[in-house]
Amino acid sequence: MESTVLEQRLDIRQDLSWPVSVWLPEANRFFNGKSVNVCKGGAFLSVPMTTPVHSGNEIEINFPRTMTLAKQKGQYARIKHAKVLRVDRDQLLKTGSIGIAVQFAE
Repeated sequence: MESTVLEQRLDIRQDLSWPVSVWLPEANRFFNGKSVNVCKGGAFLSVPMTTPVHSGNEIEINFPRTMTLAKQKGQYARIKHAKVLRVDRDQLLKTGSIGIAVQFAE
């Protein structure tokens, strides 16, 4: 049986591997990971397999800035609030991490 995945993205995603820190309130701690791809409305992140994240979790993502950009913007990080749409544990065997698809809060 063949399945079809319906594309629901409104914006084009760009591949971007960048370090991130994910604040998970339920665990009361940060988990370090990296972005896989991002767009205006969301991102796909890779986090450690021990991250206790679930669909529906509200999280905070810290995208650190380079020193030059931090001086220009006056902040050392771009912080985005997001909702976890999907947790992808299929990549666990390949990378030792899990993927999370998130939608940025308005």
